Amino acid sequence: MSATPFAPAPPGSGLLPVPGDRGLPLLGRTVRALRDPAGMANERYQQYGPVSWTSMFGARVVQLLGPDATGAVLVNRDKAFSNGEGWGHFIERFFHRGLMLLDFGEHHQHRRIMQQAFTRDRLLAYLDQLHPAVARGLDRWQPADQFRLYPALKQLTLDLAMAVFVGTPPDATATNARVNKAFVDTVRAGTAYVRAPVPGGRWAAGLRGRKVLERFFAGYLPEKRRGDGEDLFSALLHARTDDGHQFTDDDVINHMIFLLMAAHDTSTITMTTMAYYLGRHPEWQQRVRAESLALDTDEPSYDQLESLTSMDLVMKESLRLIAPVPSMPRKTVRDTEVLGHAIPAGTLVSTSPQFTHHLAEYWPEPERFDPERFSKQRREDKVHQYAWVPFGGGVHKCIGLYFGGMEVKAVMHRFVRRFEWSVAPDYELPIDWKSLPRPKDGLPVRLRAAGG
Repeated sequence: MSATPFAPAPPGSGLLPVPGDRGLPLLGRTVRALRDPAGMANERYQQYGPVSWTSMFGARVVQLLGPDATGAVLVNRDKAFSNGEGWGHFIERFFHRGLMLLDFGEHHQHRRIMQQAFTRDRLLAYLDQLHPAVARGLDRWQPADQFRLYPALKQLTLDLAMAVFVGTPPDATATNARVNKAFVDTVRAGTAYVRAPVPGGRWAAGLRGRKVLERFFAGYLPEKRRGDGEDLFSALLHARTDDGHQFTDDDVINHMIFLLMAAHDTSTITMTTMAYYLGRHPEWQQRVRAESLALDTDEPSYDQLESLTSMDLVMKESLRLIAPVPSMPRKTVRDTEVLGHAIPAGTLVSTSPQFTHHLAEYWPEPERFDPERFSKQRREDKVHQYAWVPFGGGVHKCIGLYFGGMEVKAVMHRFVRRFEWSVAPDYELPIDWKSLPRPKDGLPVRLRAAGG
């Protein structure tokens, strides 16, 4: 298909137009983007380089690929790229005014308030709540030849998020299941083919899910306002900056819906990927288990979790191989340029951590599971500042990255101490890339008691 410029470059600017092509009539490349986004990105990169455009999800989208283009977007020096308008094209109706959908001064103010819920002291308190909740969750797992690990991890991480973020009681299984379904519906609605509330469609299900979540959190507000709980919900309601700014009730509901989704979905994906590769590579599973057994406790401190070097290497490599957020959209609010290409205001753009994490120019043998690439001796992630970006970067870098790492390690630490698992010798994880990556088959493993 012949290249067509996206838009003419401004006369006398010395900039190049963005090359690319529309793809199929009406659909563009939507189907390919949903089924194999990294493969599509690789084809665009080989054909057009790091900056190109195509049509998908009902809009013309400029793809910005590789660490240089990604860095230009994340640093956002001229404040041309809007997070809210980019993500809003996909999820505004479902995650209205979550932190990721705010921009510039407003984002800065909300992040300042929210940061008080993620201080080190708060993290230590959350860890104290995590340990018994992890134990309760793993108590429900029973050894089996075909144990579907992904749904078990997803239920566990939602239970953990509900316990730590909301303070729900340990036996709130029915409530958590209803909330979990609402989150699944809202997340999957963002990449719906039909972006209208057609009965039976993903968009309509997402809107219903949003209403469920709003009612759920609104029901807790009076109690949380009166109390002084240690959960994140309470922290957001009582957080106040030195100059007196605090969240409204609507702000807290919006942020809780977004944070709870982000916390349990991204952690589930990370642990699923870690478990898959540890199931395929028993030598690494044994190495991780040996370090955890050496701690001689099921409830390690924050510093003890940080000392689990092998687990940290596996987590980082898993985040590289399957990025929990495989693409990051933005929208330009003014004319700008990336790598010498003119991008006009009002353009939807997308960067791809999943593509960048597999770029052979920066990652030797990029498809190979090799946690040692993150070791002090190699540090392949340092070859370029934006070669490894699972948490984004710039002012929108994930506010919960330290909580997420702590949660993942707390779960995996107890998991490897309690269980051993493996996958079939010829098994390869089949990924559904619609919305966020998840295994199509639930990741079946052979689960056994450790040492049994």
